[in-house]
Amino acid sequence: MKTDSKKSAKKSWAQALARPAAEFPLTQLSVKSGKIPAGLRGTLYRNGPARLERGGMTVGHWFDGDGAILAVHFTDVGATAVYRYVQTAGYLAEEKADKFLYPNYGMTAPGPIWLRWTKPVKNAANTSVLALPDRLLALWEGGPPHSLDLQTLETQGTDDLGSLDSNFVYSAHCKRDPITGNIFNFGITYGATTKLNLYKSDFTGKVVQKSTVALDGIYALHDFVLAGKYLIFFAPPMRIKILPVLAGISSYSDSFEWKPELGTQILVIDSETLSLVSRNKTEAWFQWHFANGFVKEDGEVAVDFVRFSDFKTNQRLKEVATGETRTDAEGTLWRVHLNPETGKVTAAEELLDQACEFPVVPASEIGQESRYIYLAMYRPGCDIVAERFGAIARLDTQTRNLTIADCGENRYPAEPIYVPDIYSEKGWIVTVVYDGNSDKSEVWIFDSDGIDRAPVCQLELPSVIPLGFHGTWKNAV
Repeated sequence: MKTDSKKSAKKSWAQALARPAAEFPLTQLSVKSGKIPAGLRGTLYRNGPARLERGGMTVGHWFDGDGAILAVHFTDVGATAVYRYVQTAGYLAEEKADKFLYPNYGMTAPGPIWLRWTKPVKNAANTSVLALPDRLLALWEGGPPHSLDLQTLETQGTDDLGSLDSNFVYSAHCKRDPITGNIFNFGITYGATTKLNLYKSDFTGKVVQKSTVALDGIYALHDFVLAGKYLIFFAPPMRIKILPVLAGISSYSDSFEWKPELGTQILVIDSETLSLVSRNKTEAWFQWHFANGFVKEDGEVAVDFVRFSDFKTNQRLKEVATGETRTDAEGTLWRVHLNPETGKVTAAEELLDQACEFPVVPASEIGQESRYIYLAMYRPGCDIVAERFGAIARLDTQTRNLTIADCGENRYPAEPIYVPDIYSEKGWIVTVVYDGNSDKSEVWIFDSDGIDRAPVCQLELPSVIPLGFHGTWKNAV
């Protein structure tokens, strides 16, 4: 359903972003309804921009807000939660000054133009999390991760993963192979030649192998997919005018150009050697997130992702920071089939023709064929231009049956996280819901086989958790 932009108005979700989020210490959570499943034991971690304003000034893009982590610990005696900002150097400096000091994705540095180019980009640590055996990493798009205590979320500083320098880029969407325990990630280095830096870590997070693939332009790569023995990258047809960014005249967000005539580039990487297998091009599209990938019986690779027709989605996400969205830019779920030896796309099909995002599969099925994909979606019949996601869903990729959990009017769930039951083959879907009716946040737990039924448990959180990005689950030891 489309709405005239002039008639758009702020919706209830905007309340969650209108003020800086309030931290809270480790707190016992009260059960609002139902009860915590006996087999749900471990910790939910979530990351997202929690502060979008300083000194009366608003950030330039939703991606610029200071990151804060929520941890919800499920034990035999109930659930406790803690919520803390990541204490990055930039966050601490701006807290002290009570004003913005640094450039970011959607912002140039404040102050005279001749001083802007000397300011480093602030690491917002606001996009995702990686739970390791002895620490939690807060991940961001353009710099090193920050290490936090798994229980208290105390920030321990930036993390070099055992073998990297302090200025490396470690992206927000790492992939963990459930079979080997290896963790894969990447980072982009801009310069005379743009480089795709590839990293393989062991289960502790220590980088044990790395390589570099040269790119033929300055790309924006947000995510990739692990598909069996391959790492697959889709590089959208975008180019960035880097000189205005380096000079402090323009932000990264405002400097991207959409060039569909270039097509989307497909890069296939061997996950064992981290070497380039193939490179090819196909029709133009953009994507933020992948659901999963796997090698089919015939040797071809299938990749599931949320596909956008262009880069207008960036403008829409920029508007989220203002509390009012006017740009119609939604993606739908697609599956692309490709020959890994040539990188050639052999087929493409739309799996779900409804607007959706944040696709996930169970962690134990990453890189393998997975029947179910869990997503965030809009409530049926709502104004998708002005609203945010108000439902979660499960798509059966075999039958194409879609099961929707409508969270109700003015309620906004986060990315759904699949959690295995420790005592059975069951699974649970855990999400954080902002309730605009009461201006409160809650943890909702669904039966993964019946998410269209009422939550099996709802837990009250001590303060509002702003709409965020990504999370993970760490099983109890």
